Amino acid sequence: MSDSQTALAFDTPEFLRRIALVKQRMAGAGIDVLLVSDPANMNYLTGYNAFSYYTHQMVVVALDAEEPLWVGRKMDVACARHTAFMREANLIGYPERYIGVSGRHPMEFIGQVLRDKQWGTRVFGLELDSAPLTPKCVEQLRSELPDAKWVDADLLVNHARLVKSQAEISYIRQAAQIAQRAMQAGFDAIEPGVRECDAAAKVFAALVSGTDQHPGHLTMQGGLAMPSGERTSAPHLGWSDGRYERQQVVSIELGGCRHGYHAGLSRSFFLGKPPAELQHCAQVTVDGMAAVLERMRAGTTCGEVADHWNGILRQAGLQKESRIGYSIGIGYPLTSWIDKSASLQSGDATVLAPDMTFHVILGMWMDRWGFELSETVRVTPGAVEVFSTFPRGLLVKD
Repeated sequence: MSDSQTALAFDTPEFLRRIALVKQRMAGAGIDVLLVSDPANMNYLTGYNAFSYYTHQMVVVALDAEEPLWVGRKMDVACARHTAFMREANLIGYPERYIGVSGRHPMEFIGQVLRDKQWGTRVFGLELDSAPLTPKCVEQLRSELPDAKWVDADLLVNHARLVKSQAEISYIRQAAQIAQRAMQAGFDAIEPGVRECDAAAKVFAALVSGTDQHPGHLTMQGGLAMPSGERTSAPHLGWSDGRYERQQVVSIELGGCRHGYHAGLSRSFFLGKPPAELQHCAQVTVDGMAAVLERMRAGTTCGEVADHWNGILRQAGLQKESRIGYSIGIGYPLTSWIDKSASLQSGDATVLAPDMTFHVILGMWMDRWGFELSETVRVTPGAVEVFSTFPRGLLVKD
């Protein structure tokens, strides 16, 4: 256990519970050793939390080892010491000669670590759809461990993350408070003539400063989409070089963050008198959000929730092809804040269970304008817990 245990986001029993859950899934898949490269999954299993993911690093979970190993760049062992729960002996750093050179690769070092543990003939699981695990990584690992067997373990940890603990939910609640404060900062800053970058800066400041009780932490990809005018017809754009104008719609999608845990929040504003078409779409979406949240009860499938929404849209003469939500939790730039385990889309048979958390986002992106409305919620046996109280609807600044 590290000397900085008291500063960790979670206590050791929480991490051991998660590891035990993942080991059950490993055993069911016939995996002896799991190599975790997804930064969010590394954080989930160990607490490791640093923006060192631009270099190769891994968490190694073995069925016959109580604690995982963290293996990464030697200079980042200090980051592990301050954020991960494991003993110092399980924090292993490779030397700088593996960084930024051709002819050597960090997986050579990691392969040697695995051989030293006498794991060279085991069955290994790899997160083959994880962005940090490049084809070169896989090729090098197979070369270093020629007698090993390999299994695709993609999303194994992600599905373990689907149901949140009370400690995780507490951080998501705090993140939602930060998100709400940042959304208010955006609403206050957006005025005709104001530079879009200046409004975005005030939103970022609110995300970082957080609340009096809960400072904000590093958000996924900045956690901010902020298009205006016709650019609101696209879902994932930031601010532009221009200034806000009258008779213009502005959408904000942001996420508050606490210890890596995110709560998403989206709203749309209008500077002036909104056109009837936009008002109609906004009202249908607001009413649809209420109906979707009412349907999101334990025992319902994700697909059933999405189908209910699609029925509402059809009756209103509207349509939306994209999904309307996803499981949300830990977020990193290479992985987003999406758990990649359950989606609110037609055909998803995932059954909602208490303490799952979702970002429900009803984005209506038309040809020349868009309207966004989202909430982060917790599933319960009854009505969902909605983490934000920010007003819904098209918020007008005339």
